[in-house]
Parts: sequence; structure tokens; C-alpha cells
Amino acid sequence: MIVYQPSFDLYHSIYRMINILGHFKYGDSIEIDRLRIWDYYLLYPNKLKTISLKKEENDIRQLINNFVLRKQNPYEQIFNDRKMFEKIRPYQMGALKYLASIGLIDKDYLKSNKISKISNEILKELKLITDKLSIQEENTISLLTGHFYYIPLSGKDGLKERTNLLESKYDA
Repeated sequence: MIVYQPSFDLYHSIYRMINILGHFKYGDSIEIDRLRIWDYYLLYPNKLKTISLKKEENDIRQLINNFVLRKQNPYEQIFNDRKMFEKIRPYQMGALKYLASIGLIDKDYLKSNKISKISNEILKELKLITDKLSIQEENTISLLTGHFYYIPLSGKDGLKERTNLLESKYDA
């Protein structure tokens, strides 16, 4: 039996990164770790419900419950989010290398640990040849690039700590 898993597909990783970068409107750069976290939640939108939110963020919890309605795939059971996040890292980084090679993002992203879009024309061309996002994926990206953009990446109550996908204990 052949089972397709989009988490381990480089082309699907490229597709997800293109769509996240296409919805990113709040500035010209984004941290690599933040982009990887967003990609993980685009891949597994039901996992958004496991992000720890503060009491005053109850509206975000409601949005997640109302708009992230994808049923859990029985073949996608993840028992350890952190291990799965590290398993897909080579595919995510490969996708970023490809996007840098075609000129969509800055090639020096590893030095600065941030992604900068340098060509909206290439992004528009890529969006024309890729499939449209489902409503589920659109809602997930909107939540991620909206509310979760303003949460700091590191530190107490940062995105790393809230998601528990990356070590945040020793962040300055």
C-alpha cells in the first residue's frame, strides 16, 4: 500500500512556503524559525488548537475553533510534535534553498536568520502555476500571519514557548 505524506515531499514544502510568503504583508523580512513554525501549522492545521494562548486571547481561540475544521486524518497521527517538526526540517530548508535559487528570497537568509522577499514578480508567476488554496488553508495562513506575527519569537510567552516546537528555555 502506498501512502502519500505531504510532510516529506519537497515540492509540497515549496508550495506551502510560496503560499505563506504570498500572504505575508506585514514587512519585508521574517525569521526562519517563525516561517518553519507557520509551515508546520499549515501542514497540520488541527495542531493550532494545541498552542497555548493567554486568557485575553480568547478571541483567537474562538477563531481557531470556528475556522480550522479539518478532520483529523487517521494516517497523520503525531505523537511527538517536536520530533515531527525536526523530521520535516530538511524539507523546509530545501524549499527555502530552492526559493533562494530562483530569486524569490534573498540568498543570504542563513547569515541573517531571516527571509526577505526580493521579487514579487516571481511570486506572482509561481502563484499562477500552483493550485489555489483550500478555505481551510486560507484560514490557517490568515491566522498565522495575522495574530501570530505579533507574538515575539523568543522569550517568555514567545512563539517558541507557546508552540513547544523549538527549545526556548535558553533564549535571551
